[in-house]
Amino acid sequence: MKNFLLKDLLLITPPFTQLNTPYPATAYIKGFLNTKDISSYQTDLGLDVILELFSRNGIEKIFNTEIDLQEISENSQRIYALREEYLKTIDQVIHFLQGKNPTLARQICSMNFLPEASRFNQLDDMDFAFGNMGLQDKAKHLATLYLEDISDYIIENIDADFGFSRYAERLGKSANSFDELYLKLSGDQTFIDYFTLKILQEKLELVQPKLVCFSIPFPGNLYAGFRCAQFIKKHYPHIKTAMGGGFPNTELREVKDQRVFEFFDFITLDDGELPLELLCSNVLHPSEEAEYKRTFLIENQKVTYKNNSKRHDYKQADIGTPDYTDLQLDRYISVIEIANPMHSLWSDGRWNKLTMAHGCYWGKCTFCDISLDYIKIYEPISAKILVDRMEELIKTTGETGFHFVDEAAPPALMREVALEILRRNLVVTWWTNIRFEKSFSRDLCYLLKISGCVAVSGGLEVASDRLLQLIDKGVSVEQVARVTRNLTEAGIMVHAYLMYGYPTQTVQETVDSLEMVRQMFEMGILQSGFWHQFAMTAHSPVGINPEKFGVTPIKEEILFANNDIDFKDKTGVDHNKFSFGLKKSLFNYMHGINFEFPLQDWFDFKIPRTQVHPDHIHDCLLDENQFGFKGNSKVVFLTKNVIAENRIKNKKKYSGPYTLLTFHLKTNIVKIDLEQDKAEWLMKVLEENSIENPKKVTAQQLKNQFEENFEDFELFWFSKPMQQLKENGVILSL
Repeated sequence: MKNFLLKDLLLITPPFTQLNTPYPATAYIKGFLNTKDISSYQTDLGLDVILELFSRNGIEKIFNTEIDLQEISENSQRIYALREEYLKTIDQVIHFLQGKNPTLARQICSMNFLPEASRFNQLDDMDFAFGNMGLQDKAKHLATLYLEDISDYIIENIDADFGFSRYAERLGKSANSFDELYLKLSGDQTFIDYFTLKILQEKLELVQPKLVCFSIPFPGNLYAGFRCAQFIKKHYPHIKTAMGGGFPNTELREVKDQRVFEFFDFITLDDGELPLELLCSNVLHPSEEAEYKRTFLIENQKVTYKNNSKRHDYKQADIGTPDYTDLQLDRYISVIEIANPMHSLWSDGRWNKLTMAHGCYWGKCTFCDISLDYIKIYEPISAKILVDRMEELIKTTGETGFHFVDEAAPPALMREVALEILRRNLVVTWWTNIRFEKSFSRDLCYLLKISGCVAVSGGLEVASDRLLQLIDKGVSVEQVARVTRNLTEAGIMVHAYLMYGYPTQTVQETVDSLEMVRQMFEMGILQSGFWHQFAMTAHSPVGINPEKFGVTPIKEEILFANNDIDFKDKTGVDHNKFSFGLKKSLFNYMHGINFEFPLQDWFDFKIPRTQVHPDHIHDCLLDENQFGFKGNSKVVFLTKNVIAENRIKNKKKYSGPYTLLTFHLKTNIVKIDLEQDKAEWLMKVLEENSIENPKKVTAQQLKNQFEENFEDFELFWFSKPMQQLKENGVILSL
């Protein structure tokens, strides 16, 4: 007899997103539903399909699919010829990438274990790219190339829409009309559909849900989501279907095509908690007075937007902790596609995903969708609740890695979270996205590092002060340089999002922007970066008011998706032609080479000379005033491991009693001499203001206490011994 789970809701992430860690949307929703006692089951269909496809059985199906060996490429012929080698090794490789067979790394790196096709041609760069990486990482990269070879074979001969982290993405990318996607859905199932729908059917039989909710974060999940919903409508017509997530939130705000609702009964927008709670109520307990929140549905044969609930969205503190139950965390696979150190964070290892704040505290960047609620409505969570959630997730998942997926994590909250992590003696590893703003002082960066922060990514965008102002980024190139220096010196890796082709950007500005980036890599203050070409989106200030930014949109009738908008820039510059040169130069800079090449060498067309001074970034980093006293700064003392010895000095300059204070830090020892009474005062302050004390003392309060007994606090505070403690992270001013 079959065991049924019998849950009211089935939450699905359709193929494909990441392979190394679950996309967190369904875990967030399940955590919320738990607080409402609504039963649910979640599944990452993409992972299930990949594991079925990249197994011995799946590979057999791939090679048993009929093809004309005369018509295929030489590379495909080679892969087909080596099919027995792929069948022999595939299960072992997947186990290795799941972290279950680390000893296989030695075999993989022997270079005589895996069958090799065209992806392995890049290996001339192997030692160059992986010189600093260990055996496991090198093996992961080789195993990834092996999977990509198989993927190339699938794309060429079996299913042209396949991709590891996306499927049929072109059908979802700003499809103003539903026609092409509808036509594809009216046709035969694809090779990948066969795997997807077989697994979907197993889940439906197991869970027996009344409502199936699809989270569609990206265009690359859209086709599979529709194909699954079509299958449910055909074979399980009593089950209702709903769609939510990043794609509908940005692209489907103006959906008018009724055919969409042949597949989905409901499409919800923005925060999903309340809309979904109301949908559950309507599906499980139907009534004529149905309430909806931000929901599209068919009413009187028309696409109708219903927002008739008076209830407010839930506060971030009330939505519960993400719940990863049902997701088989030990089956995710870690891949390393390229040697970019930041990209490996995205694709390698399991990360619990959390958000420090809803929305963006800055909320002004003109290229960003700041008119939408998910960015516009800013609401931070308290550090205590956040770290509670971290502890809960460590217990339930066994993982101590966290990726905070904020638009831009607020520096003040990052500071409080870091202090809370240290107070609780937690050992965690975390990374997030930030704005490079001046709050990231040396001391704050050091605090973040010792709390477990290993990397940050942030937008340098167009490295030009005129364009940064036009973007309303609120930062300058000089400020970005100083912040990235502070982060790098603290040991936190920095990845910069870089942009070219912003409206009114001139060729000169593109060249100068590249020179700024070159200097930042040469100075060692950036470790990673990626160039994106500007895209105008419907919900950004540029998209809403294009004339103000010197661009003319090319308008089309919107019946389905609406986000990316084609446009003409009055400058007439063809920004596409810069793409290859920008990316090639960046690849070299990330590997620490060829800084001396003239910028012209990266391009096969004439570019103007840069107008940026060769020492511009160097001069930006010349030290600011180290001796400014800020009375309102919070002072944190990070050690209690102090040994005090009273001694006597007999020297010409000074003779008399003094105290030798020895601070035992994790990696070094700091010794300072102080007059005995001042040493006693400092020891008392260290004791009273240890990291465990949630109340932080300000510099002004310290000054007042000091001057009750002594004179001139500033002279003491900026003395050589105290500077030594500050430089070694014993004392932080935040």
